[in-house]
Amino acid sequence: MKLESKTIIKGTITTLTGLHIGGSKSSLDIGGIDTAVIKDPLGVPYIPGSSLKGKLRALLAASINGAPDESSDDESIKKLFGYAGPRTESGEVTRLIVRDAHLDTEMFKRDFIDNGAILETQYTQEKAENKINRKLGRGGHPRSIERVPAGAVFNFELVLNNYSGEDPKQFIELIKQGFKLLEDDYLGGSGTRGYGKVKIESNIENADTKIYQE
Repeated sequence: MKLESKTIIKGTITTLTGLHIGGSKSSLDIGGIDTAVIKDPLGVPYIPGSSLKGKLRALLAASINGAPDESSDDESIKKLFGYAGPRTESGEVTRLIVRDAHLDTEMFKRDFIDNGAILETQYTQEKAENKINRKLGRGGHPRSIERVPAGAVFNFELVLNNYSGEDPKQFIELIKQGFKLLEDDYLGGSGTRGYGKVKIESNIENADTKIYQE
């Protein structure tokens, strides 16, 4: 199985509601936000490739055969996302590389900071939440959740490895289906409470392909 080419899929993920993908809490956060978002060393939020890849795989697996775990995934899913497999089975080499998606800070500055947006940090907002006590009919256990505001744009890149004897179109169609499923689902945490709705735009219909084997 020879690597013949790579298809480079680029695009943007725009948050339509607040996005929370959890990260570690720094000493600077103590006494403030209870649940922080993941950030790079410069304090800029990003979407880990592992979070995006895992969500796409889970949604596709659920839509194709409702597989409860990776060992039960459809063969197309195993090929696209990879499968280690137990010792008694042969695995599958992953065809899809999902890179971290980075916040477009210039666009964020133009759309939020320059317009006087009220934010708790340079790139995030704080949302207060309460757990409702049904018996007493009032809230309790208040907590503050950090999230990237609606309207933020992240740039992403996927790389599809194309091997000899395989038609990359089947994998392209799977990725397109995954994008549609994700838009109607959520990314990150607290999706059932309104977080994580996103819009995905990409060049997948005319993505560049780099050929390595003639």
